[in-house]
Amino acid sequence: MEVVLKAPKGTRDLLPELTRIFQVIESRAQSHFAKYGFEEIRTPMFEETALFKRGIGDETDIVSKEMYTFVDKGGREMTLRPELTASVCRSVIQHNLTRGGDLVKLMYMGPMFRYERPQAGRYRQFSQLGVEVFGSQDPMIDVETIEALMSYLEPFELPHVKLVINSIGDERDRPAYLSYLRGELQLKQGKMCAKCKVRMEKNVLRVLDCKNPHCQEELKDLASISEFLNEENRAHFAEVQAGLSSLGVDFEVNPFLVRGLDYYTKTAFELLSGDLGAQSAIMGGGRYDGLLKSLGGPDVPAFGWALGMDRLVSVLEKYQRFQKPAPDLFFVFGNRDFLVSHMKTMTELRNRGYHVGYDIRCGSMKSQMKKANKSGAAMVALVGEDEAARNEVLMKNMRNSQQNTVSVDQIANQIQTVSRVEEKT
Repeated sequence: MEVVLKAPKGTRDLLPELTRIFQVIESRAQSHFAKYGFEEIRTPMFEETALFKRGIGDETDIVSKEMYTFVDKGGREMTLRPELTASVCRSVIQHNLTRGGDLVKLMYMGPMFRYERPQAGRYRQFSQLGVEVFGSQDPMIDVETIEALMSYLEPFELPHVKLVINSIGDERDRPAYLSYLRGELQLKQGKMCAKCKVRMEKNVLRVLDCKNPHCQEELKDLASISEFLNEENRAHFAEVQAGLSSLGVDFEVNPFLVRGLDYYTKTAFELLSGDLGAQSAIMGGGRYDGLLKSLGGPDVPAFGWALGMDRLVSVLEKYQRFQKPAPDLFFVFGNRDFLVSHMKTMTELRNRGYHVGYDIRCGSMKSQMKKANKSGAAMVALVGEDEAARNEVLMKNMRNSQQNTVSVDQIANQIQTVSRVEEKT
């Protein structure tokens, strides 16, 4: 039986309709985050497996269950990157980017890979947009970086979204809470789900992230980590909340919010969408002051977040339409010879920055006009026998049906004139 070729399970082709949305997300990110001083970084799509084991944590679901790991021809164990923070940290260490003592502000975009159960908004190859700031423990870095995210998302007008934040402390106060948590959960072990029983042994803090409603019911009467924070971490979190409020950023404190990666300290946050079902987080992030040092680098604090572009696209698809860009000018030719003789003209117009369209099949002028109208072109240039003989085109404004004849070398001026008139009106 003939094998039917198709995309691997858990992946998808981004056809032009979807790719347009990704392009909007990416172009807005590049212009927006540049205003905050972020510069883009690009790292390899695969790294030595040891990086992710050390950076993310051996007991996390990502490392223990979801990584695409292979041995290369040199006998080295490699992994397709499941996230980018560890890779960015490796690059910062390798190239000694923090040596001058100034803030290092980096932005990234690109594909990640995790062997997960495919479901709505979750794929085995997915794209993330993220930022990382290295060099300061100041809570105003947390505030500014979260505000940068929220102002970036503002033009998308996302409904049903909620920013939730928490502080998960650090190595000074977390051990006491983990000890408390283990003791309390031992008493509830018989009522917890199978996954939580495993987490209790491997990474007890992750029990708080369980979405099982029965487990959530058992957890609701537990003390939160905020009750175990030392004075410094309490003050840090209080300043983050005050800073966000002063900038008009709405948020909700969730004392049981934890992130699924081991490297987080102090501030942790997520943006939740009511349009994504159980997998409601569009993005997540927080502070990770000890990660660089744990990877063999300098003791430099850091803060960052990553946004799931595929999940954002899933929400945007429901509420916005991203139309195919319309041509500035659509040529309609009386016959194929006229098309051939105007190829140079169309090329010159494109070189000047204009989007030019035409119908290669050169059907009837009526059928070509229908295609021009369907394309949404602002103007049409008609080339019939008379126009071709005089080296002219009949320009028709598709907005108001006005038309006039111009020489071929005046087409660009005509487009500019019409554009200026439309801008004024």
